[in-house]
Amino acid sequence: MPQPTQAPSIKQVAHDSPDYWQCVDLRSAVLRKPLGLAFSPEDLAAEHDSIHLALFAGQEVIGCLVLKPVNPTTFKMRQVAVDPQYRGQSLGRALVLASETLARSIGVDKLVLHAREVAVPFYLKLDYQIEGDRFVEVGVDHFKMSKAL
Repeated sequence: MPQPTQAPSIKQVAHDSPDYWQCVDLRSAVLRKPLGLAFSPEDLAAEHDSIHLALFAGQEVIGCLVLKPVNPTTFKMRQVAVDPQYRGQSLGRALVLASETLARSIGVDKLVLHAREVAVPFYLKLDYQIEGDRFVEVGVDHFKMSKAL
C-alpha cells in the first residue's frame, strides 16, 4: 500500500474546476463503474450548490466527498471515496471529520447519509447512527445514517 509522498491535505474545491473533475473521476472509478453506472450531465449539474472536499497527496486527488444542503441546518454527505491504493491509512476518517468541522462552522447541526452496507461499520466508529431498515439504492444495500454535530 503506497503512502502519500507528502502529508495529505484536505481542501474545498469549486464545482466544475479541474480539481472537481479529478474528484468526479475518482468517484466514478470507486463508486460508479464497479456497479456499471456512470454520471449523467444532470447528476453533475445538480452538484452546483454542494460543498466538494478533496483529499490531496501533492496535486493528486486521493479522496473526496460531497456535502449537499438538505436545509440550512442539515446536509447530506454523499459520494465519499478514497483511492483503493490509499485505504487503511485513516484518510477516509480524516476526510469525514474535516467535513464535520466545516459543516459545524457554517451552522450545520446534522449530517445524514446513505451508507452502503459494507461502509456501515466505518460510520458507526465515527458515531453515526442507523435510522431505519436496510434499503436498496443503485442496486446495493444501504442504510440511512445520521450524526448530530
